Amino acid sequence: MARVLVTGATGFIGSKLTARLVERGDDVTCLVRATSKTRPLEALGVRLAQGDVRSPRRVRAAVEGADVVYHLAGLVTAFRQSDLHAVNTEGFRNVAAACAARTTPPTLVSISSLAAAGPSSADRPRVESDPARPVSHYGRAKRAAELIAADYSSRVPITIVRPPIVFGEGDVAMRDVFRSIFRFGVHLALGVAPKRYSLIHVRDLVDAMVLCGDRGSRLDACAEFAAHSPRGYYFVAMDDQPTFADLGRLIGQCFGRQRVRIMSSSGPSLLWLAAALAEVGARVRGTPYILNFDKAREALAGDWTCSAQAIRHDLGFTPQVPFVDRLRQTSDWYLRHGWL
Repeated sequence: MARVLVTGATGFIGSKLTARLVERGDDVTCLVRATSKTRPLEALGVRLAQGDVRSPRRVRAAVEGADVVYHLAGLVTAFRQSDLHAVNTEGFRNVAAACAARTTPPTLVSISSLAAAGPSSADRPRVESDPARPVSHYGRAKRAAELIAADYSSRVPITIVRPPIVFGEGDVAMRDVFRSIFRFGVHLALGVAPKRYSLIHVRDLVDAMVLCGDRGSRLDACAEFAAHSPRGYYFVAMDDQPTFADLGRLIGQCFGRQRVRIMSSSGPSLLWLAAALAEVGARVRGTPYILNFDKAREALAGDWTCSAQAIRHDLGFTPQVPFVDRLRQTSDWYLRHGWL
């Protein structure tokens, strides 16, 4: 039984990871903000440590005694670039520094993103040895955190996990895609219909993270090499790499629809317009939305595919359920819980 700290445990991925760790018998502590909804975590019987990754003092107290730290706290969207940097970059620095301050530093497994690596070419998925070329504010903030990890690699055993699109039961970000297809038989693919994407179901991602915590490779102990070496990095993805248009058709099949209308465009103008309208609506509501200028910038940059060969080779990781069945599980969950 390991003593584990999870940051970001109230989020979509973090909540699934916490449940998995409890299920296997780990002693779990979760760093949670004062405003977080913690009832699901309390039901799991985990220990709660109140704090924010932006507070070095709170992070140090939470890290004390942990054998493994799973760092998932972060922002996917924000109104200001500075907020992405404060949480995704400097928040990671605080976690890494707290681990390094320990006499026996814990293993640190950190969720980054394919966005930190950048888009792939049309004919080859990204692999860990490819140079990182992020194109968005979000991707650059995540890559900056990876470079901080390299600086701490001689003092802390660190593994970086880079997932692509994550979907699954309870996911708010992908819900609107499923809802539009379920209600209207329409799939919005403005400017991105022919682009290919890697995806990973949340349960498979959680399994991969646990494997990384147990026996994954760690960043090179020399910061200069760690910043550019593939060692200690893992892409986690399913083998399927559908176009965005085909993804809509597959989701439609889960709902029994024989035909899904793909709303596409040959140029970027409509996507930029949709992003602008979404930005305005989000600012009126006071809550950032998943579609914004930063995400439009990512979407238009190219294909977003990656290979999971390294984690398959090193750790024997393989998704337990086929991609189409995972889509069906997700659509069934949305239906049962009235999310559509």
